[in-house]
Amino acid sequence: MKLEIYQVDAFADAIFAGNPAAVCVLDSWLPDMLMQAIAAEMNLSETAFVLKKDDGFRIRWFTPTSEVKLCGHATLASAHVLYEHFHHPQEAIRLRSLSGALVAHPRADGRISLDLPASPPKPLKLTADMEEALGGEPMEALADDDLIVVYSDATEIEILSPDVVKIARLPYRGVIATAPASTYGYDFVCRFFAPALGINEDPVTGSAFTKLAPYYHQRYGKSDFMARQVSKRGGDVHVTLVGDRVHIAGNAKTVMQGTLFLREM
Repeated sequence: MKLEIYQVDAFADAIFAGNPAAVCVLDSWLPDMLMQAIAAEMNLSETAFVLKKDDGFRIRWFTPTSEVKLCGHATLASAHVLYEHFHHPQEAIRLRSLSGALVAHPRADGRISLDLPASPPKPLKLTADMEEALGGEPMEALADDDLIVVYSDATEIEILSPDVVKIARLPYRGVIATAPASTYGYDFVCRFFAPALGINEDPVTGSAFTKLAPYYHQRYGKSDFMARQVSKRGGDVHVTLVGDRVHIAGNAKTVMQGTLFLREM
């Protein structure tokens, strides 16, 4: 059995930036254990598997260690593959997932916009465990399935050197560190750590913005943001809160196209 696979840098204007994801477009679902094994072999933060159905597409995402319910950058990469390599018409792509219906839209500026469900986080008390895991001087904390730790200054986010062993012990999918931006043209910055999922630091995390958009909307009373994830690779994300949905937009670039040989499976 042969399987075509693509590696795409998402939220990137050029290759070797943004967040890499692998994408497989399938004719039928593979066994879960095989999809997990492929994701482990690719060893990227996420591998997306996309299945064409009469009413649109289905999409699933796997980290090297587990399946996740939502992944923004791998969804962006998947839409890019469908437009660029499978010649999907330049119109909306509808994908059903464990997080419900998602929609990708091609934009006139060349970016792809994703329509994702908003996940407003709830405030909670900062604990010593949180502060010891992240470091620095956090101001407040919020959470849903991820923990959000807010700082006063973007420089603190850039210089954080968190203890990933302690982060992995916290009862959350991952941890988002964020602060208002200090650079002209950006509204806020963030970083994302998920060692419990096998990702010490994710370069650009689309799902994080489904939580950060409602937070910054409540804080600033605006709905449209330009954000920067200040990981080593870095990435720019245009974020818009529309009711209970978050639209995140970015560019994507194909880095590799190859064939998986699954003869022994």
